[in-house]
Parts: sequence; C-alpha cells; structure tokens
Amino acid sequence: MSFLSILFGGPSVASKIKVLPISEFKAGISQKGVSLIDVRTASEFKSGAIANAKNIDFFNRSALQTAFSKLDPKKPVYLYCRSGNRSHKAAKLLDKMGFEEIYDLKGGYMAWS
Repeated sequence: MSFLSILFGGPSVASKIKVLPISEFKAGISQKGVSLIDVRTASEFKSGAIANAKNIDFFNRSALQTAFSKLDPKKPVYLYCRSGNRSHKAAKLLDKMGFEEIYDLKGGYMAWS
C-alpha cells in the first residue's frame, strides 16, 4: 500500500478523469464521435454555452443518470459547468458507470468565456 492509500484509507486506483486546460479541451471537442455535456442549469446554459454542447442539469439527478446511461462508455465524454465543481462530480459518476475517457474543463465555463 502506498502512503496516500494508507493516509486516505483505500487502495490507489488510477482515475479515468482528466482535467484539461482550455487548449486541450478545445482540441478534444473538435474530434468526431465525442460527447460534449454542459451540466449547468437550463438558465445558465441559455445565457451562453460552448457550441454543440448538450445541456443536462446536474441537479436533476434522474435526468442526468438517464442521459449518461444512453451514452457509449467507450467514447470520450467532455464535461463542463460554471467553475468545475459540478462537472467534476458528474465525471466521478461517469467513472463509476464504467466510462473509459472522461474529460473535465479546468475552470469551467468561467475560464472558457
């Protein structure tokens, strides 16, 4: 067991979640076959969003889980919210659901705009 595993009480597991700076996030979402998900509220989404993003409100858990279950877990998923907090929690959910490539925008939409 590593020191951190002992300290935090569990085995170390490599996370499939990668937090990306804007430049890498832009490059990733320009690829074909990726999902771009905005987990902000509908009103936040209407005030401005990244082109081609699908809005799934993080606070509507049943809709979030239903939408995530319809995605292909083998294809990359790019997430963002206002600042990165909700999208990171959504990324953890995708990780638990077995998704292989999960990318979170560092700083969220505030950093993007």
